[in-house]
Amino acid sequence: MVRYLARRLPSAVAVLLLASLLIFFVLRLVPGDPASSLAGPDASAESIAAIRHSLGLDRSIPAQYVSWIGSVLTFDLGRSYVIGGQISDLVLSGLVNTVVLAVTALVLAVLVSLILSVTAVVWPKRWLTGAVAGFNTLAVALPPFVSGVLLVLVFAVLFPVLPSGGVPPQGFWVRPDISAQYLLLPAVCLALPVAAALTRFLTESLRTELSQPYVLTARALGVSRWNLFTRSALRNALPTMVTALGLQTGQLLGGAVLVEAIFAWPGIGQLIEQGISRRDYPVVQVLLLLSVSVFVLVQLVTDVVHAYLDPRIRIGGTS
Repeated sequence: MVRYLARRLPSAVAVLLLASLLIFFVLRLVPGDPASSLAGPDASAESIAAIRHSLGLDRSIPAQYVSWIGSVLTFDLGRSYVIGGQISDLVLSGLVNTVVLAVTALVLAVLVSLILSVTAVVWPKRWLTGAVAGFNTLAVALPPFVSGVLLVLVFAVLFPVLPSGGVPPQGFWVRPDISAQYLLLPAVCLALPVAAALTRFLTESLRTELSQPYVLTARALGVSRWNLFTRSALRNALPTMVTALGLQTGQLLGGAVLVEAIFAWPGIGQLIEQGISRRDYPVVQVLLLLSVSVFVLVQLVTDVVHAYLDPRIRIGGTS
């Protein structure tokens, strides 16, 4: 396992380094001057120059990058000069809310995909297959900003049974029943496209496994279809789902920005939107790099789980 991770860590570090370079330099191409925005429309040239000097914006771009990446590596993220406060505090507060939302949505997506896929494969009724296909098509076709608005309209306006947005006022752990009400609508909105993608991958993988020669031979020898399904086909199909789940992490991270805006969820997505709209470069840089880091970490974990589930991948040797 250690050798397997060691072979993949250099590529992960290279991706993070390249991402940090792209994030830093592309943000410098965005029109507008943060110092001018911070100083205000009536500020003098001397005031703007003083702000640029205090923020280190008067140094060369490479020098700014080296200073920034050094601060990130030492976990000294600095201050937000537009939103206000320590960046580490802003990120930690938003990260907790986003992790709670993303994990809830991920659990919902996995459960829904398992139920739909297993049901459609084990009981291949025409109406059931059509219903699953219709759900997949609808969940993929509706973007989060449409499904989110529809969920709010139905369950918070027409039938006011759930909150339309925000987070539990007393936190997530004081009243789990109240927290579930606040979480349900945004988590369902975020989980729908992920559940549809996972259902498609897992359904096709299960059908492929059930058509393999070893299944046909076992059936001819009298092994029940359910035993074959639970003990062989499902396990052999799981690596495909794990790979698809890792790829859907980007869908979750991207969808979280829209979902948090729709449901007024104070997470990382909402913080990114505030940082971009106010040209708060330090905040945006850290948040984008954090998003890439999470995606790389998830892909690394996905590879390890895939290797564990698939005996054809030798963890200690060549994969």
